[in-house]
Amino acid sequence: MQLSSERLVLREFTEQDWPVVLTYQSNPDYLRFYPWETRNELEVRSFVRMFIDWSREQPRKKYQVAITLKENGQLIGNCGLRMQSANSGIAELGYEIDRHYWGHGYATEAATLLLRFGFERLALHRIWAYCIAENIASAHVLEKIGMSYEGCLRESEWMKERWWNTLYYAILDYEWQTRS
Repeated sequence: MQLSSERLVLREFTEQDWPVVLTYQSNPDYLRFYPWETRNELEVRSFVRMFIDWSREQPRKKYQVAITLKENGQLIGNCGLRMQSANSGIAELGYEIDRHYWGHGYATEAATLLLRFGFERLALHRIWAYCIAENIASAHVLEKIGMSYEGCLRESEWMKERWWNTLYYAILDYEWQTRS
């Protein structure tokens, strides 16, 4: 699978991508809203390998791809749609961007590409996402791409020795069609 927009190319992961992923996943700003305290080579190699394995499943249920800059191929993060079963009609959206590329609209651009792919190519009915409530930038991305806020689950995620609230968002196929 490969998708492209004005500035980005979303492509399948390769084994060679792990060093870049390790670099951005080791940044303390990145780690703030993830369960890991640190990342190491073995963990990140396994992380990338999982995405490669998902890409080979038949029927495919999970599309987790590298976000790269169109101008130079630089890997700047990853994003994906994940379904429980191949024909469920519902997928979870997720994304992460290298801290050095925050604030440039790349997460919004990548997530919009995935919504289009999910609704137009996978014929999904519903795409949903959640984020840690304190991750205001991520919530803003979900709102910018047209997802509706569905609620806050109070203290629903245990991470880093504390409970975190999570915000839930979703968009339906006919809402996407209206926006497009």
